[in-house]
Amino acid sequence: MANLPDAVLRPGAATGREMAAYKTELIGNHPSIQNLKRLISRVAASPAPTVLIYGETGTGKGLVARMIHKESRRAQKEFVDINCAAIPASLLESELFGHERGAFTGAVERKLGLIEAANHGTVFLDEIREMDLTLQAKLLSLLDTRQFRRVGAVKTTSVDVRFIAATNKILLSEVKDGNFREDLYYRLQVISLNLPALRDRGDDVLTLSSHFIDRYNAIYKRSIRGLSDETADIFLRYGWPGNVRELENLLERIFILEDDDEILPRHLPDRIIRTVRGGGAARTEAAEGPGPAGFHEATADFQRKLIARAMLEADGNVQSAANALRISRHALRHQMNKLGL
Repeated sequence: MANLPDAVLRPGAATGREMAAYKTELIGNHPSIQNLKRLISRVAASPAPTVLIYGETGTGKGLVARMIHKESRRAQKEFVDINCAAIPASLLESELFGHERGAFTGAVERKLGLIEAANHGTVFLDEIREMDLTLQAKLLSLLDTRQFRRVGAVKTTSVDVRFIAATNKILLSEVKDGNFREDLYYRLQVISLNLPALRDRGDDVLTLSSHFIDRYNAIYKRSIRGLSDETADIFLRYGWPGNVRELENLLERIFILEDDDEILPRHLPDRIIRTVRGGGAARTEAAEGPGPAGFHEATADFQRKLIARAMLEADGNVQSAANALRISRHALRHQMNKLGL
């Protein structure tokens, strides 16, 4: 399989030497992606100890975290990937900070935590919102002092680690709801990157498709030419709720199950065809009613209202509104100009 599996955590899964060989690519020509690449290089070269990545599921938050690590002075050290949502809260503290022998039932020997294992490297905290409030407080203390205590320890341990956190939630809303510490939010928010959804990246869906087709041709010893014209049109019109991950998984499935030398509409799941072409009720409405122009007008009107509300709640601050909408500032400006706002 071409994808790295979504592991709970991968300590040591990317040592400095392995990271240099790991193929980290951000594929796409859309302005939002080109701008993101520039930001990644600047952030990686900086001494910034924390980075916060926003993005919908499947947009590539883990990939961006690895790119930051690979381009940084920490590239020859450990990159530790921790999924906060996949580890029970009762175990996460010990996994992060380690523990001393006898610290709790079953602690028969000292264990170094993942943060200590990543000293001088990078820790990627995926789904940071899922970390409980008590552990958030301990993480904040570590960010402020660069010191921590293993569970059951008396003395503190010092570390030099860059923390990259990621979430698909709007953290400021989580702060207002009492689910995330406000002080930790502002500590992480110093440098934030917003990953655009695939549906907002124009023709990049075709560029990415070509990239994945080339990759799977090599892996599966196939010679699929590419997308048919009708399939390409469907890909451009589909919303891709699962983003790049959905696209990649779909293409790999086709490589495994289909024998044609071109990717055709009949290879696609019914849900994609129904979404693009409309179900029975949608087809009836299209035949009798407003048609595609009406659909696009309604979509534009919805986008205007959504952006206007975000700008109102952000007191006119474009960057804050973009963060709330989970898109880049550039993408928001583009949409505002396009919609006449």
